[in-house]
Amino acid sequence: MEKVTIAQKLSLFNDHWNPRIVGELNGQHVKLAKFQGEFVWHKHDNEDEMFLVVSGQFNMEFRDRTVVLKENEFLIVPRGVEHRPVAEHEVSVLLFEPASTLNTGDAEKNELTRDTLDTI
Repeated sequence: MEKVTIAQKLSLFNDHWNPRIVGELNGQHVKLAKFQGEFVWHKHDNEDEMFLVVSGQFNMEFRDRTVVLKENEFLIVPRGVEHRPVAEHEVSVLLFEPASTLNTGDAEKNELTRDTLDTI
């Protein structure tokens, strides 16, 4: 049982779209990631995802609307809902999702797919 300092963990990496595991509980992963640019359209058939903005802001695009998320705001994307995060500038995000969640979901595997995540 060690406390986690989010800023310290975020200082350990600079790449984008590569989540790091910073905690685990009840089959869930707590992850930190930095976003910049456009991600791929995808959905998760069996997992809900929570996105909490630590710093910056990004748009969560859905096929029928866009939700702007700013610092200290979060959004839960229900399983089965197609979405795409887009960040004009770098944003730091805490994700909370089942350990089985693949970052690119049902999208064809590509350069953004992370099959194995580092724990920091």
